[in-house]
Amino acid sequence: MKKASLLILFSALFACYTSAQTTRVVGPKEKAMGDSVCSCITKLDLSKITNKTEATAAVTQCITNHLDLFMAVADERKISMDDQEGLTKVGFDIGTNLVKNGCSSFIKLSTLIAGQEAKAATNATNGTLQSIDNKGFNYFTIIDANKSEKSFIWLRQFPGSEKFTNGLGAYAGKSVSIKWDEIEVYLPAAKGYYKVKEIVELTLE
Repeated sequence: MKKASLLILFSALFACYTSAQTTRVVGPKEKAMGDSVCSCITKLDLSKITNKTEATAAVTQCITNHLDLFMAVADERKISMDDQEGLTKVGFDIGTNLVKNGCSSFIKLSTLIAGQEAKAATNATNGTLQSIDNKGFNYFTIIDANKSEKSFIWLRQFPGSEKFTNGLGAYAGKSVSIKWDEIEVYLPAAKGYYKVKEIVELTLE
């Protein structure tokens, strides 16, 4: 594939991060491309990818590894390799599918590539740990001082997150302080973009 076509695919993949799209039929080759790229990214050690340059290099490599599938998708949709507009649409659709299907590793790297690197949180909530619920992504639920339930999304690694890879365990009912930022993400279960509170730091008290 021409270098220009690779750049088209790459840029289109990430244009989808902040865009919505109507439901459409996804062909088998297009699904295979998305699944392969997601699988490749998921196998990466994301804890070692901390900036836009590293994220770009990681995703570029995963895309490059499956250019044959991308060409098959273009052929499936009867799009010529010289049709830049058509190739851009294919890349956009693949990226959108990755987001809608909840490929969390792709979403994490997309935030870095889009220049949304994690920053120091300005918000904090104290409470008692109640549960970790999987709703496409993992959410921590706590009960605050007013006996109200508060929910926080676990989207990226944060200090102390390794304690909860197997659930709350012995930490259920413990007092915690959660620092968080409000971000907007696509939630597969809700089929839309919503503002959520992303955990930046969790401290057991």
